[in-house]
Amino acid sequence: MNVKIREDEFLIPFFKENEFIRKQCKICGSYFWTQNPEAEICGDSPCQNYTFINNPPTKKHLSLREMRQLFLSFFEKNGHEVIKPYPIVARWREDVYFVGASIFNFQPYVTDGVIPPPANPLVVSQPCLRFNDLDNVGPTAGRHLVIFEMGGAHAFNYPNKKVYWKDETIRFHHEFLTKELGVNSSAVTYKEHFWVGGGNAGPDVEACVAGLEISTLVFMVYKIINENLIESPIKTVDTGYGIERWTWLSQGTVSGFHAIYDSILNKIFEYAGLKPDEKLLAESSKLSGEMNIESLKDKIEARKKVAEKTGLNWVELDKILTPIEAAYAIADHTKALAFIISEGVVPSNVEEGYLARLLVRRTYRMLKLLGIEDKFLDIIDLQISYWGNDFPNLKLMRNEILEILEAEKEKYEKTVEKGVETVKKLSANLKAKKIFEFPIEYLIELYDSHGLIPEIVKEIAEKEGLQVL
Repeated sequence: MNVKIREDEFLIPFFKENEFIRKQCKICGSYFWTQNPEAEICGDSPCQNYTFINNPPTKKHLSLREMRQLFLSFFEKNGHEVIKPYPIVARWREDVYFVGASIFNFQPYVTDGVIPPPANPLVVSQPCLRFNDLDNVGPTAGRHLVIFEMGGAHAFNYPNKKVYWKDETIRFHHEFLTKELGVNSSAVTYKEHFWVGGGNAGPDVEACVAGLEISTLVFMVYKIINENLIESPIKTVDTGYGIERWTWLSQGTVSGFHAIYDSILNKIFEYAGLKPDEKLLAESSKLSGEMNIESLKDKIEARKKVAEKTGLNWVELDKILTPIEAAYAIADHTKALAFIISEGVVPSNVEEGYLARLLVRRTYRMLKLLGIEDKFLDIIDLQISYWGNDFPNLKLMRNEILEILEAEKEKYEKTVEKGVETVKKLSANLKAKKIFEFPIEYLIELYDSHGLIPEIVKEIAEKEGLQVL
């Protein structure tokens, strides 16, 4: 939904008092607010590369747990009631399987006025799942995750009761960023945008620091009915603070995964015998905001840009980074699986079970790429221990999580075995027809039906005397 934001939408006292001016990014064309009259770009990636790697702009360097607690306590001091996170499986909704943002907890019943919110205003750090950027989990160094915590500060403004709106929302955000964390005010930009999700919509600003978007502050004023924007009587403040991104920004580590997973990531590296070059990872991460894998061509172009900076051939660079990015994705996916299975989801071919199965198979393929598929359950167990103090249900369900995932792993191994035999039969049939090049449509079919990645098919088919491009 392409909606043009009015020029005066964010003419708020806070921006005027603090001498923010509205400018247009010369690269992406977005309008943004800044205190720097010389600024020409919006401050978000890919318009700006990351400048916080090994150079955090904050005065405090916090773990994820510390960042979560600081966020919650800040809003509690500012009149918000802290509520417990909701389940990650959105069983109260018919339109989604998992909670994808903290506002999902309150749609549609609270935002439509059917029931009151549990508190008003309220604050929560809500575990969320998103599956729309799977291929980017790893290559973008931490910008994309399947599982993450969204810090949500929410206010529900009724016709007869206003809580707070744009000015207060942006003031809270800026105070938390500059006074609590010590980021220089002039380093912050607020990029205008229009948000749509869960049947609601409204203008928003995306807060960016050092090339990283860290928060989205949405002002939900519309319901979407039959693709039309209808003004809602309840005006909802929907803020999303990316707790992992704030943590990464505060630490300035060479990837967001280093900031989030720490000892777990190190253990995966140890299992796989990986000894990453920190300097190379830092250079790669600084440019990772440009990475957006929608095709192989995108990946190659992004690799070439990093290769130019490092003096390596892009093919060499790809060989170095691909296993490390697989380790990143394994850290993310295994945490997601622990959370999903802990809430009673069983991998299957339907609904949320399908997404759980998809994650198991992606994880197993990456483990196989690193030669450590036997460590799958060990890593799951590490995740349960690592996050279990903050999310006790993980420890309560430890045995069930491990049993279900062990059974699913065995099913997948049998599927792969059948797939290998299928590749051999297909190869024999092709050779009998004097065809010596393995068709790309077979690669796609084998991936979809058996979960066989092209690299495995290539290895088997070439042993059978076929060429795989």
